[in-house]
Amino acid sequence: QDKGTKMTEFWLISAPGEKTCQQTWEKLHAATTKHNNLSTNSKFNIPDLKVGTLDVLVGLSDELAKLDAFVESVVKKVAQYMADVLEDSKDKVQENLLANGGLLEQQRQAEHKFCSSSLDAVPFLFIFKGVNQIDNDLKARASAYNNLKGNLQNLERKNAGSLLTRSLADIVKKEDFVLDSEYLVTLLVIVPKLNYNDWVKQYETLAEMVVPRSSNVLFEDQDSYLCNVTLFRKAVDDFKHKAREYKFMVRDFQYNEEEMKADKEEMNRLSTDKKKQFGPLVRWLKVNFSEAFIAWIHVKALRVFVESVLRYGLPVNFQAMLLQPNKKTMKKLREVLYDLYKHLDSSAAAIIDATMDIPGLNLSQQEYYPYVYYKIDCNLLEFK
Repeated sequence: QDKGTKMTEFWLISAPGEKTCQQTWEKLHAATTKHNNLSTNSKFNIPDLKVGTLDVLVGLSDELAKLDAFVESVVKKVAQYMADVLEDSKDKVQENLLANGGLLEQQRQAEHKFCSSSLDAVPFLFIFKGVNQIDNDLKARASAYNNLKGNLQNLERKNAGSLLTRSLADIVKKEDFVLDSEYLVTLLVIVPKLNYNDWVKQYETLAEMVVPRSSNVLFEDQDSYLCNVTLFRKAVDDFKHKAREYKFMVRDFQYNEEEMKADKEEMNRLSTDKKKQFGPLVRWLKVNFSEAFIAWIHVKALRVFVESVLRYGLPVNFQAMLLQPNKKTMKKLREVLYDLYKHLDSSAAAIIDATMDIPGLNLSQQEYYPYVYYKIDCNLLEFK
């Protein structure tokens, strides 16, 4: 399918059976594909469920709306976190998540998994508990992985950036310093590149008792050189003071091999831990995305069933259909559906025809059409 014209949203609709439900399906399919290619359609099979009283159905309708919103939020959280975890390969997220053959395959699995003969026995609590567990597990796993990632990023940040602040563990070596001397000490100085010639000429005379020819360039970044210089301990304060006047900054730094080794080991450990956790986490996200998505489609199917019985009455006789609209012709598709089904509900037709707001009738929150309609938005990621 051409990604440019297909929408990532699906419309799940239902209409009453004509003489047979097959006729309802054929009529819709012909109206939307025969001459105009408005959408890609498929039947959406919902198992026959035993229906309780009207009161029960109205109550179920409200409960299902809440459950739908909750399950959708978890589906999107899992998808968004998958995008966060995959970092540089965000384009692979959608394909990773819908790896189980897309929406129709998930719907078939939903049918199989949650099949129930009675609406009263529909496992609402079962669906809620399952998805709630995914939500809680996601929070715990995300928190652990984010901590690890955050600690690693902090260490990586220390190893980058300005010579004034960055870690020098991977830059300096033991031989760059005079160590264990009672009288002598080696300082590290950041010298702006523009002032380097001044440094070479003047560092030996910035204070008394600087060791001649003791300065070398140890490292450079875009703007500065990192130089060492050795002098007598008692001249350090004078040297620092004078150096500042010439824009030479002395770094507060003690050479400590153990500490630097520990930093490196910590970074390696965090990096290894992150790699170890990455694979299982992505697998967990894929599996649980699929579970949550199947639960979501199941809730949509139940909503269509309940709403269809409430609208079209008993005995149960309706056909549910899944439409994937083409991007450029969505308005036209709405018009075709409206013409097909406006006879079902004259009050809805009047509302759709009216351009003014009718006092006391607030339909702005909820799209209302003469046929049962639920949107399934598969654009699960904010960055898309």
